[in-house]
Amino acid sequence: ISHSFHSPVETVYKLVRSVEETPEPISTNITGTIPRWISGNFLRNGPGKFEIGNQMFNHWFDGMALMHQFKISNGQVTYKSRFLSSDSYKSNKEHNRIAVSEFGTVTMPDPCKNFFQRFVSRFELPSDFVTYKGDYYVSTETNVMHKVDPETLEATQRVDWTKFVAVNGATAHPHTENDGTTYNMGNSYSSKAYYNIIRVPPTKKTDGDTLEGAAVLCSIPSVDKSKPSYYHSFAMSENFVVFIEQPIKMDLLKIVTGKLTGKSISDGFFWDPKGSTTFHLVNKHTGTYIAQPILTLHQINAYEENGFLIIDMCASDDGQAINNYNVQNLRKSGEALDEVYNTMCRVFPRRFVLPLNMDQHTPYKQNLIDQIRTTATSVFCTHEDLHGEDLHQYGGLEFPQINYGKYNTRPYRYFYGCGFRHLVGDSLIKMDLHDKQMKVWQHPGLYPSEPVFVPSPDATQEDDGVVMSVVITPNESTFLLVLDAMTFEELGRAEVPVNIPYGFHGTFNAQV
Repeated sequence: ISHSFHSPVETVYKLVRSVEETPEPISTNITGTIPRWISGNFLRNGPGKFEIGNQMFNHWFDGMALMHQFKISNGQVTYKSRFLSSDSYKSNKEHNRIAVSEFGTVTMPDPCKNFFQRFVSRFELPSDFVTYKGDYYVSTETNVMHKVDPETLEATQRVDWTKFVAVNGATAHPHTENDGTTYNMGNSYSSKAYYNIIRVPPTKKTDGDTLEGAAVLCSIPSVDKSKPSYYHSFAMSENFVVFIEQPIKMDLLKIVTGKLTGKSISDGFFWDPKGSTTFHLVNKHTGTYIAQPILTLHQINAYEENGFLIIDMCASDDGQAINNYNVQNLRKSGEALDEVYNTMCRVFPRRFVLPLNMDQHTPYKQNLIDQIRTTATSVFCTHEDLHGEDLHQYGGLEFPQINYGKYNTRPYRYFYGCGFRHLVGDSLIKMDLHDKQMKVWQHPGLYPSEPVFVPSPDATQEDDGVVMSVVITPNESTFLLVLDAMTFEELGRAEVPVNIPYGFHGTFNAQV
C-alpha cells in the first residue's frame, strides 16, 4: 500500500544543523514529574557537526559524532555533550577541512593501501553506544571503537577489533545475554568476503581488558565475493544467531576506487530487486532459508517456540532509502521535500517464522507452520504484518525497542518505535502484539528520536516502566520526554536551553 503525505513542516534543515558541544553539565527545566526511581544516564549519539572549515559533508550519516548525556537523579536532570575524539574528528579539526572520507563525502585516496585496506579505511557510518564486559564504547561499523566514560563522555581508549579477531569491523548493534556474554557480527575479506559471528566473553580477567577472549564462532561466505550484502544489525534467540543476507549490496571495487573516480561510499551501495533474502541460522550447524527481497536495518526480537524460530523485524520492500538522507535533500523545503519523502519506501514491522527441524527432503514452497498462531508461511518465507491498517497513517515504524533485559530472546507482547510521516520521526508508537492495537504520542512540530524502555524497580508486567526519548523542535529547544510505558501518557519532560540535532540511537546506563 502506497501512501503519499504532505510534509508536516516546511523544512527539516534546522533539525540537522551543526551545534557546539556542551562539555559542562547544565540544568534543565522540568515540566510535570520525572519519576524519582529513575537513576542513571540517558546516553544518546548522533551527528552534531556537518561542516569543517568551509567544506560541507554531503550525507547526514557523515556529521561528526556528538555524544549526549542526560543525567537523571531524584527527579532532576542535567545535560552535557561532547564530540567524540575519533581519528576522523581529530584529523578534520587539525586540517580545518574534511580530511577523512565518510559515507557520502569524498576526499583524496591514500596510495599506500591495498584493495581491502582502502575499503575498510573508507567505511565509517554513524556511531552508537554499545557495551562489552560492562564497559561503554562508541562504535561505528569499522574496526575501531572508542571506550567512553559514561559520566564524563570522554573517550579513554581506542580499541581495534583486528587485534583480537580476524574481522574488519563489527556492527553497532550487538546482542547481550543475561550473563553478559555478547554476540556481534563483522566482515572479513580475503579472496572473497565473509560474514563472521563473534562472541565476546562476559567478564574481564584484568582491569585493562577490552575485547580479550573474543572469538569467531562461524564464518559465512558471501554469495557474491566482491559484492557482499550490507547489514546494520542481526537477530538472536536463545540458541541461534540469525544473520539476514539481504539484496542491498556493497560494490567493493566501486567503493575502493571511489576517491579516484570522485564517488562517495554511498555510491557503492545498490539495491538488487531481483535478489533474494537469505536467513542464516547459526548454532552448531548453519541452516539456510529463502525469502522475497527485503531490506531490514533493525530487528525487534527473536525467540524459539514449538520447533520454530520467530523473527520480528522492521522491513521494507525497497532498499533505496539510505541514499535519500544526503544533506542536499534535508535542506529542501515545501513540495521539494515532500517529493523526497514520497519516493521512499515505508518501513513496517513484520514477522517471519522459520522451522528449526528441516533436512534435504523438506519440500520447497510448502507451508510447514501449523503449531503457531501466525499468518506467516515457511519454507519459502512470507511474512505476517505486526500492525493494523492504522499504522499507515503514521508513515510506518522504525527504531524498534522492547523490554530488552527481560524479554529479548523470549516471547513478548509490546514493542515501541518512531512513526515516520516525514524524513525524521514525528511520533512515538507502542504496539500491542496481542491485538495489533497502537498507542501514540504525537504533537505537531515535535520530532522524537528512538524510544528507550526502562523498567520500574519492582515491575511485574512487561510494560511496567517508562519510555524515554529525546524530542527535537525546529526552534532553539530540545527536551527529554518521559512517558508512562503502560498508558503512553506523558509524565514529564526536561527542557534543555540548547539546540540538539536529530540523532539516532540511545541507551540507558542505570545507576543503583
